[in-house]
Amino acid sequence: MATVQEKIDEFKAMQDKVKMGGGQKRIDKQHSNGKLTARERIEKLLDPNTFVELDQFVKHRCTNFDMPTTEAPGEGVVTGYGTVDGRLVYVFAQDFTVVGGSLGEMHAAKIVKTQELAMKMGAPLIGLNDSGGARIQEAVDALSGYGDIFFRNTLASGVIPQISVIMGPCAGGAVYSPAITDFIFMVKNTSQMFITGPAVIKSVTAEEVTAEQLGGAMTHNSTSGVAHFAADNDEQCLEMVRYLLSFLPSNNLDDAPVLANTDDINRMDETLDTIIPDNPNQPYDMKEVIASVVDDGEFLEVHQHYAGNMLVGFGRFDGQSVGILANQPNYLAGCLDIDASDKAARFIRFCDAFNIPLVTLVDVPGFLPGTGQEYGGIIRHGAKMLYAYSEATVPKITVILRKSYGGAYLAMCSQHLGADQVMAWPSAEIAVMGPAGAANVIFRKDPDKDAKTEQYIKDFANPYKAAERGYVDMVIEPKETRPRIISSLSMLATKRENRPAKKHGNIPL
Repeated sequence: MATVQEKIDEFKAMQDKVKMGGGQKRIDKQHSNGKLTARERIEKLLDPNTFVELDQFVKHRCTNFDMPTTEAPGEGVVTGYGTVDGRLVYVFAQDFTVVGGSLGEMHAAKIVKTQELAMKMGAPLIGLNDSGGARIQEAVDALSGYGDIFFRNTLASGVIPQISVIMGPCAGGAVYSPAITDFIFMVKNTSQMFITGPAVIKSVTAEEVTAEQLGGAMTHNSTSGVAHFAADNDEQCLEMVRYLLSFLPSNNLDDAPVLANTDDINRMDETLDTIIPDNPNQPYDMKEVIASVVDDGEFLEVHQHYAGNMLVGFGRFDGQSVGILANQPNYLAGCLDIDASDKAARFIRFCDAFNIPLVTLVDVPGFLPGTGQEYGGIIRHGAKMLYAYSEATVPKITVILRKSYGGAYLAMCSQHLGADQVMAWPSAEIAVMGPAGAANVIFRKDPDKDAKTEQYIKDFANPYKAAERGYVDMVIEPKETRPRIISSLSMLATKRENRPAKKHGNIPL
């Protein structure tokens, strides 16, 4: 009969075998492809020595094809929990060295357990995806596993932050779990996402495309908008995930961490007084405005490579995490279009779900005109933004810098959509349309057209008509923007606002 020490030694040997995954040869192959292993990724992501692994010895029970003789240590996925900056997070990392990280019944069961624990504990869930897809030998059991994961992704949505990190292939049904989660990170040249791969596309449509062109990091960051962040390598990607988490609460009942602030809350920036060009058609960089007003110029841009006319991301005011949305005048003049509306609406709803106040910086000439936009459904897509702002009950602060015309004025969190505090710079122009265009309509048959147009521009190309109606709460000097926002956030800290009781609304998807 084995002694206790012998049993302990046996346990350690079993544990060592699991930790080696698919073995040294496959680990070396992973490294040669520029990728870390599942366990190395977890180590980089979490605080040192905090990872606690669960379900280490789970095994598949598939008896089809070659599976009875196939060993799959850890079932091709490493699951457990640890901390990031001292805060609890749950994590799963697919192990490509074990049966290509393919998902079978028990692989899925490990992920589902991790999802359920994260929900119970109110902790963020981070999925590190690197998988060949469904384990074909397990047929419908693999599909069942994906369905179980999707279902729990949906239940967790708006309850805990869910972050998907694509660090290898992610194909077929596997892409839908990341698509349901809040943020998707991808690694350039080593990660791909697609429903059908290049070979299937070629056989069905005769199109020839590489995996990277079809579903690489920059394709999804800049063209499809499916992914939010692109990293150069695994290490940088995991550091970016840690940084994102620093802006987020652990769950929908918590507030985001408040950091010690070393940037004077009363700091004024004189350069803002001259950032708006005298020529109303001349662009400037809205990122300079954002950097000027947030703590220490720190802005984590989300969807940086997609719909550049709309900026969204996280910053801090007096240490408090805030979601920032802003038109970008130097890209499509800051017009709202289909992609910008989708990008903004999704970000607004995330911030509202997780108690993150919204600061909106406005310089918008309108919605982008053209048949492409109309045929693409700009009415429906633009309505998503209106809906998202109206639905949001977090503190909402709007600062109008320059143009704010027509429906786009409304869409950019006007008082009419529930903005709690609307400020305007003296350079703001709030009107149904640009004053010159409006005057051309009003005075088109008037013999004194030029003089009246000039007077109309003088009367209406300003924030004061809106202020007369109470639609603008205060006109401020540009340099005062930071202290005014911080003061407003402090005032709004106790905001309580409810919406009518209902199962859920029907956002115009």
